Amino acid sequence: MSYDDPPEIPILLLGDSGVGKSTFLSRLTLGHNALHASHNPLPTLHDLNQPFPFNIRLYARKYRFEFSDTASPTHYTLLRPAVIILCYSIASPESLESLKTNWKKVVEGHFNYDEAIPVIVLGLQRDVREKEDYDGLVRTGVGRDGRGRGGRDIVYPQEALRVAQEMRCDRYCECSALTGDVSASPLAGPRRLCVIADVLAIQLCREVFEDIAKTAAMTTTDSGGKTRGMECAVM
Repeated sequence: MSYDDPPEIPILLLGDSGVGKSTFLSRLTLGHNALHASHNPLPTLHDLNQPFPFNIRLYARKYRFEFSDTASPTHYTLLRPAVIILCYSIASPESLESLKTNWKKVVEGHFNYDEAIPVIVLGLQRDVREKEDYDGLVRTGVGRDGRGRGGRDIVYPQEALRVAQEMRCDRYCECSALTGDVSASPLAGPRRLCVIADVLAIQLCREVFEDIAKTAAMTTTDSGGKTRGMECAVM
């Protein structure tokens, strides 16, 4: 492969069903049009079309990223990713716990052929958090079984980062890929705030993708894409 040929970098998203993996990938397909299409429904992706290709230019070079997730036509344990993204829902503490109890074992059991594979923890559905959630207050809720949990019903940033560090992952990031329902409020003020919040969420989603892209691009270099030492970098 010549330098002019874009390297193909396979990226695998793992995580429980329903945490937002497909929505995240759907948002990425909009590319630079995402901000201008924030009020439109996200495109539907078909699992049979995996891997989903994304062609970008980074560091004055072209790259082709090929994204797959657990619904891949080829069973995900048979794939050979260069980057692994462990996804959980910020609205579901159980899905974060599942990264430790289930998906970490999957990574160690099926993708141990290369210790240089960077592992990223990605928190999705960030829009469920409210201002009070950043002020140290705890919201209670119910678990997936419908029973009262007596604890919080969302994941806090410091908690997720601690889990990522304990799992010795390389990077941690979070975003929301959902579009805001700008037609829900007839009032100009709330409507405008909703649009602003939606745009900010999409910008954060784009920034997360850019950080993932940089990590993926680094896997083609001698230094690789892993974080040096034992540090889990916050993206």
